[in-house]
Amino acid sequence: MMQTEKLELTQEWDKTFPQDTRVDHEKVTFVNRYGITLAADLYKPKGVQCKLSAIAVSGPFGAVKEQASGLYAQEMATRGFLAIAFDPSFTGESGGQPRRVASPDINTEDYCAAVDYLSCRDDVDPEHIGIIGICGFGGMAINAAALDPRIKATAAMTMYDMSRVTREGYFGSSDNKEARDEQRRAWAAQRTADYKAGEYTRAGGVVDPLPDDAPQFVRDYHDYYKTSRGFHDRSGNSTDGWNATGTMSFMNQPLLAMAGEIDTPVLLVHGEKAHSRYFSEGAFAQLKGDNKELMIIPGANHVDLYDNRNAIPFDKLEAFFDNNLR
Repeated sequence: MMQTEKLELTQEWDKTFPQDTRVDHEKVTFVNRYGITLAADLYKPKGVQCKLSAIAVSGPFGAVKEQASGLYAQEMATRGFLAIAFDPSFTGESGGQPRRVASPDINTEDYCAAVDYLSCRDDVDPEHIGIIGICGFGGMAINAAALDPRIKATAAMTMYDMSRVTREGYFGSSDNKEARDEQRRAWAAQRTADYKAGEYTRAGGVVDPLPDDAPQFVRDYHDYYKTSRGFHDRSGNSTDGWNATGTMSFMNQPLLAMAGEIDTPVLLVHGEKAHSRYFSEGAFAQLKGDNKELMIIPGANHVDLYDNRNAIPFDKLEAFFDNNLR
C-alpha cells in the first residue's frame, strides 16, 4: 500500500517572485514509485470549474520550487492551465534521505509520479498532461517523455544533459577515460570518508564570493542564486550544494539514450549566448519527427530563461501546450 510521509510545508508565500492574484495557490503532496513523498505548489486559474489541461514543472538542477519552476507554473496557470511546481526527491520540502542527492532514475520517476497525481485529480483531464523541465531537469523531462506515454507534450528550457556534462565535463574538456577514472577515484575516496565520518560532505553551492577569474556563466549563476533576485535558503545552489557524491550515478547512466523514440511533441528553448546551448542542440539532434522544435532566444544567456520575462517565450509555451494538450 502506498504511504505518504507527512511533510513540514511552509504555508506563507516565500517565493522569489510575486504572487499573482489571478491564480489560486495551494501546497500538495504525492508519492513516487520509490515511496518518496514529493512536495509541490499547485497553481490553478481562479474561478475555473471545468477539467483543465495540466503541466508539471521542475528544475533547475539544485534549485527549489520557490524559484524558477514556481514562476513558470504560476505563469502557465494565468494562461489557463492547472500547473504544479515540485521539489525533486531529496531536495527542498520533498522527502527522501539522505538529502541533496540526485538520480537520473529517481528524478525521472519524479515526473512520472507527478503525472500519476495529476491524472487522478477531478479537475484535470488525464489525457492532456504535459511537462516542463528547466536546466538539468530539461534532460530529466526528455527522459520521462521517452518512458511515459501519458506525457503528451514536453518543453525543455535552457536544458543541461546532466549525464553528458558529468561524463565529459564542460565543452568536452574531460571526455577521456583518464579524466573519468580520476573522478571515479575521487568519488570512491569521498564515499569511504563519508561513511567513516557518519555524515555526507557537501560540495558547495554556487561559488561566493566570486573569484576574479570566474567564467561569465558562473557570474550569471551567482547573479541569480546568490542575490535577492533568486536566493532561497532551501536551494542547494544558493547555499551549500549537493552532497559531494550526490551526482555520481550520472556518469554511467545516459539520460537521453531513448530520446529518439519520443513520438509526442518536444520543444527545446535555449538562449543564444548560453554556455549550455550545445546541450539543447545535442538533444535536438537525437529527436525524431516533425513535431520537435529547437527555439533559440536572441541575446539570452542560460539564467535569463530562469526568470527574465523579456527572454522566456511564455507566448510560445502557451501556444505549444494549447496545440498539444487542448
